[in-house]
Amino acid sequence: MTNKDAKPTVSFILTTYNCGGTLGEILDAIESQDYPNIEVNIKDGGSTDNTLEIIRNYKESSKFSVNTESKKDTGIYDAMNQGYAMATGDIVVFCSDKLARTDAVSHIVDTIQNAGESCVGAHADLVYSENGRPVRIWKMGKGHIRNGWMPGHPTLYLKHSIYEKYGLYKTDYRIAADYEFMVRICKDNEDNIAYLPESIVDMSYGGTSNATAASYWQSLMEANRALRENGYRFPWIISMKRTIKLLIQFVKAKHK
Repeated sequence: MTNKDAKPTVSFILTTYNCGGTLGEILDAIESQDYPNIEVNIKDGGSTDNTLEIIRNYKESSKFSVNTESKKDTGIYDAMNQGYAMATGDIVVFCSDKLARTDAVSHIVDTIQNAGESCVGAHADLVYSENGRPVRIWKMGKGHIRNGWMPGHPTLYLKHSIYEKYGLYKTDYRIAADYEFMVRICKDNEDNIAYLPESIVDMSYGGTSNATAASYWQSLMEANRALRENGYRFPWIISMKRTIKLLIQFVKAKHK
């Protein structure tokens, strides 16, 4: 990526398991992108519904390069690591939600390239939807982990080399390995992650970490563990700051 005008390849990584009801629209949103250099990698966990049929049809019809694999894994983070092993692009993004616009990839790549050689990736805002209806815009902003900030993982595009430097997702986490990964790569501020103040992902409400009070508590416990393992002092205070930021964001992030 030394040539600012060069178009790096963006590797999408999708992990699937019996998600035939939502996979089609996610793939359609990728297919609609105006960015030319996209590689789609789909790691399936051995689906038994129509997921594999959707994947086969997409691979046959897509204008992009599509790599697929279907075999058992030990969980979502193991599947993500296996998906990463399939990716060959310059920039990597883990995709589990629908892109909100056809120029999402173009804008995020421009943001990375315009930020200079020290920039290792970018993140952006996202739209939360409920029953297919946008209900609020989540403004991610910039900040530091110690102040309760974190980039939005669904919008995080990183250069391939960042995974070589920091490693992959820790599979002994059940809920918060993505948070641990972001804590790990952001803790020293050695690498510049640019911010695009635009919504590029349409994310549905729900998810493992906030499905129930018990799972939220487990997520909080794993988040504190992630902070401790990465050398942060007073992890509970950081988690409290993060929770307060989320509550404030929830109130303010009304759909416009």
